[in-house]
Amino acid sequence: MISIKRIYEPAELRDGFRILVDRLWPRGMTKEKAHIDLWLRDIAPSNNLRKWFNHQLELWDEFKQRYFKELATKNDMIDIIQKRSEQETVTLLYSAKSETLNNAVVLKEFIERRIKS
Repeated sequence: MISIKRIYEPAELRDGFRILVDRLWPRGMTKEKAHIDLWLRDIAPSNNLRKWFNHQLELWDEFKQRYFKELATKNDMIDIIQKRSEQETVTLLYSAKSETLNNAVVLKEFIERRIKS
């Protein structure tokens, strides 16, 4: 099972294996407070895509399409998440303020589609 959670929320046992999926370390977060098991910074959107999107609602659909294209080239990191999620809960951690407009939402959707196909 794959879930998503904002990294600023407290870590819980039900989170299982916690993976930070942001390119940049979350502002104000210490490693001790983050309780991450793995940081996959290279699975995050490229700097160009991240800056272009800038969490603008009107760019969301285009952002998803562009990020899906980037994710299609990152099979090794996708495999890590997918295989781990077959063994235990995996929580994808993000730092964006929006719970619905962030890269973890897109990443989870990408992996779930891949599993179904």
